[in-house]
Parts: sequence; structure tokens; C-alpha cells
Amino acid sequence: MHILLLCGGPGRRLWPISNGTRAKQYLRLLQAPDGRRESMVERMVRQLRTSLPGVAMTAVAPAPQLDALRAQLGAGVPVIIEQERRGTCPAIALAVTSMLEQKRISADEPVIAVPCDTFTDSGYFRALRLMAEAVKEKKAPLVLMGVPAREPSPRYGYILPSPGAEQESLCSVARFAEKPAAADAAALIARGAFWNAGVFAFLPSFLTPLSALLASPGSFDRNVAERTQGAMCVPYCGEWQDLGTWEALSLLLPQQAIGNTHVEASRGCTVINELNIPLLLHGASGLIVAASPDGILVADKSVSASIKDEVDRLAARPMYEERRWGVYKVVDTAEFPDGYSALTKQLTLNPGCSISYQRHTHRDEVWTFIDGTGTIVLDGESHSVGRGDVVRIPRGQKHALLAHTPLTFIEVQTGSHLVEEDIERFPFEWPETC
Repeated sequence: MHILLLCGGPGRRLWPISNGTRAKQYLRLLQAPDGRRESMVERMVRQLRTSLPGVAMTAVAPAPQLDALRAQLGAGVPVIIEQERRGTCPAIALAVTSMLEQKRISADEPVIAVPCDTFTDSGYFRALRLMAEAVKEKKAPLVLMGVPAREPSPRYGYILPSPGAEQESLCSVARFAEKPAAADAAALIARGAFWNAGVFAFLPSFLTPLSALLASPGSFDRNVAERTQGAMCVPYCGEWQDLGTWEALSLLLPQQAIGNTHVEASRGCTVINELNIPLLLHGASGLIVAASPDGILVADKSVSASIKDEVDRLAARPMYEERRWGVYKVVDTAEFPDGYSALTKQLTLNPGCSISYQRHTHRDEVWTFIDGTGTIVLDGESHSVGRGDVVRIPRGQKHALLAHTPLTFIEVQTGSHLVEEDIERFPFEWPETC
């Protein structure tokens, strides 16, 4: 079998810790077995490697998430990039087509599309194996995973098995319902319906005659699963949590107060602070309080799933990003009446990592190095840099940076058009002596 990791969700319900590039699946908030914090995608890949040793994996993600994905998974998991986010349907089609063209899969090898933002136990991976076996033996053209529904939530899709088949290890599907109203969901549960876990198993040849449907933006559930005759379902009754809301995620956090926080006379609250200033919570109940460079959220946990629409109206550039070379955060921004602007970042490069050889058209930069050592290249000339050094980079000057140790510096951009897209990159190879 070949596992296709679906990594595309932006995770706006976990704002402000999650943003357009640092999506929910890359937040290192979960407890790993060795005591470290790990992200949802790191946890899923670790579990896959443990439960299904040697299984082949490919990730599919939108372009803005590539750096975060590479930083967390390295080069061991190939990545297929969506140039724009259009839903799970075209994402799966793009990935399978690319894998076939690159000969990473054959037409008769089971592919299982798996979301990377769910919290599961070992039984989940046994169910994946059953799903692969079912499509390999051509018992069904499409096999889904069903989770016993615990409540009539309108956040999930539902799979209604054929009458009397609810307890079978592989059951026929009578119908699907994509995110029905609560009353309709309750009626479906009374008839034995499962939550749709968003896991799909199929042979690549299954997708060939569906090219028109696959090209349409939207979900694989609605465009493909609901139109497939003879689909089947593997029930999975173990631990399963969709970590798409603060309320769900808070139940699995090893600590309910993370960062520079002080919680007094409060109960049932989760506080996460990524800022360098203290956060005091006093006399509160049932709140999620999250602070990051992208904003501050204070919400009742019970309604935290509904913040998505509000967040959509707060359109802004990401203020914190994890890149392949390290991380950066925006410390301050300023705009003046004459159109002149300033933006201040703090960046940290990991040892051996580098920023590409580039130049800017609309901005000047000043870099002040505050820790570590590295090499900077300015219009082809190399210079050593370290704590206390200040480098001025006027617009139009080509520059690159290599870290020898963890290298932290403050970057001040000034000009009239301060956007990430103002970058022109050039080929460059670092000398071995660097």
C-alpha cells in the first residue's frame, strides 16, 4: 500500500497559533513518547512508521506549507505541491497522477488517502491495512473508514451502512451525508451511522474515469464517494479525535498552560502564550486564551469551533513562520502618512542552513546579528558575521546567509512595498570552506 498524507487544511479554527503557512498540523503541542512536543503531522508519520514498518508515504500540501512540512519531516517523505488550495478532491487527483507519472506507484497498488490532523491509536493502522486488502482484492472500488458517532455533530460527514452490517469488519454503504444539520445527524446515528473519518482507499485505476469530477474544487466525499456505487466501509472503534478546534485539542494537551502564563483562581481553561510578555488569567472558567505574533484569542471553549468565520475577516500576512532553514517572527510594523513603511523581524537559522542568494526591488534592509556565527555574501563577496555585527543591504544588492551555529538576527525592512513576494532569487553554491 501507499499512504497519501493530506496536509492541506489551513486550520483557521486554531487561530492565532495557526495561520496560513503555519497550519494546525504543524503546531508542536502534542506529547511525544520521549517527552518532546510534536505536531500532528509528526505524530501521524511516527505512528505509520511504527505500526506499518516500511510503508511508502507521500504528502500533498499547498505551496505556502512546503517549508514547514520539510522542516518537520525532512526529505524522507516526498511532497507533492498544490499551487492553489482547492479541496481534497483535486489534491488527491494531483497526487495520484504525479505518483503514477513518477512511477512511485503502480496502477494496481492500493492508495490510502489519510488526513494528518487526527489523533488515533494503533487500531487505526490495522484498519488501514484492512482497507488496503479490500481494494487490492477488489471487494469494492472505494473503501472508507467509519468511526462510531458519539454525538450528532454537524461538523462531520456520516456513513450509513446497509441494514444489519454495522458490526461487520467490512460493510456495504447504503448512503453518505456530508455535514448534515444536528437533527438529521441524530436520525442517522439512530440508524447506526458512522462518522466519516475522511480516509479513502482505492486503486489508482479507480480514478481514471473520474477525471471531470476530480478536476472540480471541493471535497472527495461529495465529488467522488457520494457518487460511487458499491463503496464499502471499515469500522474503526478505537481512539479518534479530529483536532480541528481548540476544544478538541485542549483535551489532549500535556499541559493546560504553555509559555509565559500565570493562571490563578481559574478552572477548565487552556492558555497558550508565544509572546515574550506575561499573560495573566484570573477568575475565569472554560476559556481558551491563545496569544501569538498573529493575534490574541479569548473564547469560550464550547463555541471555539465557530471562530473560523471571524478569523476569515482578519486577513493579514502570517506573523510567524517555520521555514526549512529555521523560523522567523514579525516583531513590529509601522506605516507613515507619506507611504513609507518599516517592518521588523527576528530570524533564527539552524546550523548548516542558508537563506537563498536574492535581491529586493522595493526595500532596503538592515541586519543586526545578536547570537551565533555565519557567513554572509554581498554581491559575490563573503564576510564572517556574528554577535554585534550590523549589515546594511540596499535594494538591488544580492545577498545570501549561511549559519555555522544557530544564528539569530534582527532584520529591519524599510520602503514603500514590504511584501514577501519582493524577492528575486539567483543560483548560488556555497564554497566547501563555509
